[in-house]
Amino acid sequence: MEFKSINPYNDQQVGSYKGLTKEETTAKLNKAQIAFKSWRSVPLSERRGLIKKAGQVLRDNVEEYAKMITLEMGKPISESRSEVNKCAWVCDYYAENAAVFLADETIPTDAKQSFVRHDPIGSVLAIMPWNFPFWQVFRFAAPTLTAGNTGLLKHAPNVFGCAKQIEEVFIKAGFPPNVFQNLIVHHDQTEHIIAHEGVKAITLTGSEGAGSAVAEIAGRHIKKSVLELGGNNAFIVWEDADIDKTVKTAITARMLNCGQSCIAAKRFILVEGIYDEFVSKFTKAIRDLKSGDPMDETTQVGPLARKDLADQLNRQVKDSLEQGAELLLGGDQRYCYHEPTILGNVKPGMAAFDEETFGPLAAMIKAKDKDHAFDLSEKSRYGLGVTVCTSNTENAVRHADRLSDGAYFINELVKSDPRLPFGGSKYSGYGRELAKDGMMEFINRKTIYIKD
Repeated sequence: MEFKSINPYNDQQVGSYKGLTKEETTAKLNKAQIAFKSWRSVPLSERRGLIKKAGQVLRDNVEEYAKMITLEMGKPISESRSEVNKCAWVCDYYAENAAVFLADETIPTDAKQSFVRHDPIGSVLAIMPWNFPFWQVFRFAAPTLTAGNTGLLKHAPNVFGCAKQIEEVFIKAGFPPNVFQNLIVHHDQTEHIIAHEGVKAITLTGSEGAGSAVAEIAGRHIKKSVLELGGNNAFIVWEDADIDKTVKTAITARMLNCGQSCIAAKRFILVEGIYDEFVSKFTKAIRDLKSGDPMDETTQVGPLARKDLADQLNRQVKDSLEQGAELLLGGDQRYCYHEPTILGNVKPGMAAFDEETFGPLAAMIKAKDKDHAFDLSEKSRYGLGVTVCTSNTENAVRHADRLSDGAYFINELVKSDPRLPFGGSKYSGYGRELAKDGMMEFINRKTIYIKD
């Protein structure tokens, strides 16, 4: 099978990649299993040094990698550079903190000595999406490899050029052969890979459907899985919020990566006293954004990554309008490009409220008061993150237990940070990435007990 990556802005081919046969895939899995035996014995200080070098490779080649991101999935070039630099940051973070995270944990008992040590588990398969083609991989790879595991990447087919470059990063940094391998395969080989005796765990970032399918396969083979799935994040604005500052935050929260993010703000739940002001200022700010060629330094809104994604978003817009929503801005689609769109009068039961909208669509929802805003936020099958905007941050903190999401951000858009655990609840998945939590997901916490 041959895979082709296509530039969504001009429909030109970026690259073609020959898929692995089942036998070739098995050979790579065997190599990863063999590499683990020696890699796990490499001193942690050396593994930390290598991930630090990987971060430097990323910085040294930021323009090359950013260009590939933009060409393959349409992200504005300035955002692509930021993504590559964030990957370097996560490499630095684990280089600096892995020794503390992996240190033995003494637990006093009636034993002479009892403690927990942290051992690597083997090869970890990462099934990754196209929307942040470098970042999603590095936030898995940095802690997982540094802990002594080997990594296997099954990337989205439309960003196989990025996948190839990511593998080259680790080679340039000096990682031993086969510690990190890129698998150019179709999803029909997923169970074959998971079933391999050397693969001990799976991490997936992707759709609810993909997560459910992979979790079912992993369960049958008794392999651990971590799932980071969809989101329908609420952006709640109370009456005491600074509306000008809040709108500025809201624009980034919805429009970063052309809205193609699981943690993007999608449902803007506005207390009725500030509804009109917020919607008016937000609409003006969206109208002023510049759309165009994502390789242009001034472009703020590019195309969606594929035409089927734009088609899906346009279907959600039309369905919502038929269900009673009001079109305030945009609404049109041209091939992969979808106009930034704002819908007013959105309510539960409409596509723009109930479904994850993966693109530049903002749903404006009116709440009677704070309690109603929280109730509306919870009316979702997803539980990734929530933003609350207010001048009374102490009051907002007191309400944090009202919501079941994995993140609760006050006066800031929900975002991932290497220093903080990241993950959701409900249909947004399970497990955590980043921080110490992300490293511990693929570790054998081994109890050591010494009797006097």
